[in-house]
Amino acid sequence: MVTIEVAPGVRLESLTTGSGTPVTVFAHGLAGGIADTRPLGGAVAGSRVFFQFRGHGASTAPAGAWTYQDLADDLRGVADATGATRAVGVSLGAGALCRLLAAEPTRFDRIVLFLPAVLDEPRPAAARTRLGGLLRAIASADRDAVAAEVATEVPAELRGTSAARAFITLRTTALLGSGLGASLAGLPDQTAVDSAEPLKAVTAEALVIGCRGDTLHPAETAERVADLLPRATLHVYDEPHPLWRHRHDLRERISTFLNS
Repeated sequence: MVTIEVAPGVRLESLTTGSGTPVTVFAHGLAGGIADTRPLGGAVAGSRVFFQFRGHGASTAPAGAWTYQDLADDLRGVADATGATRAVGVSLGAGALCRLLAAEPTRFDRIVLFLPAVLDEPRPAAARTRLGGLLRAIASADRDAVAAEVATEVPAELRGTSAARAFITLRTTALLGSGLGASLAGLPDQTAVDSAEPLKAVTAEALVIGCRGDTLHPAETAERVADLLPRATLHVYDEPHPLWRHRHDLRERISTFLNS
């Protein structure tokens, strides 16, 4: 692990695997981290740069709520420091990647947007309710309540497995630690970009991956992102939780696209 300083007081934990070019940077989802994105990049050629956004893991930043612009700055800083020409964004990371591309549409050659949650319109009411429930649980510091919210990220039939229990424990700890709850305060009402129009100028080849039946990651958001990006391919899984139910296919789909 190494630390990359992307701005005064903002030091992000990172890990590089593989070697040579191309260099691909991986941006994780809410309360996730390097351990969550590494499975997606295991078969990707070249150097793979995994990092943790501010407030996650050992990454540090000034106190206060952050915005998608802050996250885009994190992603840009890591990409610039490592010479990344490709990027993968997962959920929150996909929003940060969209924010960066709206400002710098030629920044990357290839991009993957996995489970984009929000673009330029407010989240649907159901998604805001889900996020609000999570934030209230975090604010209460009730570990059981937070764990119950996190458990919804795992298919019901898998929640009793050792892998699921470990995931729920780690994610719950992350949400209750490092003051992350305060940083998330404004998240339900935020959009990733102010306007989606600049995405029409993005030059990168793109793979957009969504799924149906996921309250926090509506398939309609993935479809709209793919429609806006001029060189996008869209794949939508017919059921939620693709990282749990379709991990092999997902990993192969991402690596085939990035390695071609």
